Amino acid sequence: MFKFKFFLDFDKEEKWLEDMARNGYHLNKASFGYHFLEGEPEETTIKIDYRRFKYKEDFLDYCSLFEDSGWKHISGTKNSGIQYFKKDTNTEEDDIFSDYHSKAARYKRYSSMSFQLAISYLPLLVVFYLTDIIDFNAFVNPKELYYTPGLWDKTGTSFWFSFLFETPFALMRGFAWSFIPLTMLLYLFFSIKSNRLYVQKSDKEFS
Repeated sequence: MFKFKFFLDFDKEEKWLEDMARNGYHLNKASFGYHFLEGEPEETTIKIDYRRFKYKEDFLDYCSLFEDSGWKHISGTKNSGIQYFKKDTNTEEDDIFSDYHSKAARYKRYSSMSFQLAISYLPLLVVFYLTDIIDFNAFVNPKELYYTPGLWDKTGTSFWFSFLFETPFALMRGFAWSFIPLTMLLYLFFSIKSNRLYVQKSDKEFS
């Protein structure tokens, strides 16, 4: 079964995955959504960490360290960042983190990575602007995006057919670049929100 959901709060995501397991849906893979295997309902503990690795050997060592401590790695790659662990029945530990600070630090890592991804799009945006791919005139005179000869002289059904047919292509020509600033804003939102969660979770250590 596949479900699409999005979380910034790892604690809420963990609780949701545990609730799914109680209903007989066990996480198999998390990538642009959640892939579950249907089985027997199970009371389990799932924990999430956020780490990226440059080398595969470091990632394998990381997974082995947790498995030696009684936590099975169920989803995540060296580049995915988000790592999912399921508690083994042989361990008495209920968390993969030793204290609130280390638990909150995953939000800080996620915030930093989101900020880096946002900034990484900036050079591409500049290149698009310098090569005239970004044309702000499209906002002022969108008619120039339509290439059908005599389109604006047509009337009735002929006009609407031609207009509706070409509109998707016109939008691609004039505004396809907009995915870059939108993506940058999205990553910046992730960064700010995650940093707030980091501060919030860190404060628990002193409360």
